[in-house]
Amino acid sequence: MVSNLVELRDLKVAFDGVQVLHGIDLDVRRGEAIGLVGESGCGKSVTWLAALGLLPGKATVTGSVRVDGQEILGSARPVLEGVRGKRIAMIFQDPSSSLNPVLRIGRQITEALAIHRGLFGAAAGSEALRLMDMVGIPDARRRFDLFPHEFSGGQCQRLMIAMALAGEPDLLVADEPTTALDATIQAQILDLLIELRAETGMATIFISHDLGAVSQVCERACVMYAGRIVEQGAIEALFESPQHPYTRGLFDAIPRLDGPRDRLIPIPGIVPHPQDMPDGCAFSPRCFNVAMDCRIRMPDLRSTADGRVLACHHPVGTTRRLAMHALETAS
Repeated sequence: MVSNLVELRDLKVAFDGVQVLHGIDLDVRRGEAIGLVGESGCGKSVTWLAALGLLPGKATVTGSVRVDGQEILGSARPVLEGVRGKRIAMIFQDPSSSLNPVLRIGRQITEALAIHRGLFGAAAGSEALRLMDMVGIPDARRRFDLFPHEFSGGQCQRLMIAMALAGEPDLLVADEPTTALDATIQAQILDLLIELRAETGMATIFISHDLGAVSQVCERACVMYAGRIVEQGAIEALFESPQHPYTRGLFDAIPRLDGPRDRLIPIPGIVPHPQDMPDGCAFSPRCFNVAMDCRIRMPDLRSTADGRVLACHHPVGTTRRLAMHALETAS
């Protein structure tokens, strides 16, 4: 019996021969919520675009992607079309570029219902209105025939979620769904995702830069850097004691509203370009805890005593701020 809904194994992606994803292993259990966090360029979105066969033709994708034990990577188009939308749905960070500006909203939702569930006519219209109500679109019947530009940014994102739900997916991949929304609307979208997961039982992949948002929505988090998972574990463990220096750096760059005021400590430098990767650990040029072996050998992803997985030669625990202050004093 297959215990996982989705299994990614050694998933790699290259564009024109340049490797951008370096062997992602990830299991998604039914009904769980997983956060993918990291800076832009770390490979979060590429991972799921590759898994669903949505990357452009110049991309070379290898490895394994299994849905309920069935291999879909490299499968024929009919197989992929049976997975996209119906088994795994994806909502993108910019709804204005995903919604068709010349088609009315009702038409776009009923089209998804026709493709994924075979609903047409009055049955499709009734179900579309139900989905619009479910995601919190006020006065759905009147707004059914409006165009996307007649909705606010937050409402457009809700409509994208309604379209994703049209196929009754087992897994919803939310790719930074709160980007460019104000704080109040962001909170509403996060609450909606939590409510929908509880109501439908679907699993959720939440891709975000916002660790606070991930902690609200998810039970487990994967921290990605330069096309690799560098730390993965339960939300509570990662927040209480992040072990990888990169994870520690992400937390220390978050403004805190509780406790004494303290200066934020940014992570120096930027994510390396895939064509200019350093030897050894990709994070070593930016790491405050770097040692000689870090610059020579890439650390393996290994399991730890508390149930997380970690790729680091020298885990740091909670010592980040002390170490950074010591570095600054020495310099």
